[in-house]
Amino acid sequence: MQTSTRDRIVVATARLLQRQGYVGTGIKQIASESQATLGSIYHFFPGGKEAVAVAAIRYSSQEFAELLEAALDGESDPAEAVVSCTRQLAAGLKDSGWVDGCPVTAAALETLGTGSELQQVCADALNGWEALVRDKLLGCGFPAEAARELATTVISAVEGAEVTAQVNRSEEPLLAAGRQLARLVRSYGVAAPGR
Repeated sequence: MQTSTRDRIVVATARLLQRQGYVGTGIKQIASESQATLGSIYHFFPGGKEAVAVAAIRYSSQEFAELLEAALDGESDPAEAVVSCTRQLAAGLKDSGWVDGCPVTAAALETLGTGSELQQVCADALNGWEALVRDKLLGCGFPAEAARELATTVISAVEGAEVTAQVNRSEEPLLAAGRQLARLVRSYGVAAPGR
């Protein structure tokens, strides 16, 4: 399947952001990695590096949302769904040689306090992921406030655990976070549908 030049630029940028962050990624490197000319990049993204990074973060956000949705939909028990998600993330990180972390986290940390479009798209990604977890919890009968707070806790813990796993080159931080988050979810005493 042939991909468009714009799509190649976005995907290559997403991978570069995963591996080296926003600051460490240059426009010439994006051109080289995507096999595109600088002219093509500026044609599709007149705003330059930040505009390409915004598109790449949106792409990465959707990519993770699909993984998260599959994990959440694949288990009727929300606690097991969280464990499943952290296992998948741990395996993917290990398979990448510990280099394919979360580009949203990397870009967000590097642009803190800027009020930029890039910062906003990172916030939108995190909020969207929280909404997926919240909706799963609501669908399992959790009260609205508990579902909202648990969703924030789950995404915050998973993002932090992913960074810790990457730095330590170990799956254990993600697996431990999954186990502890599952314990927290179960502590609410809400039975999974069908149980």
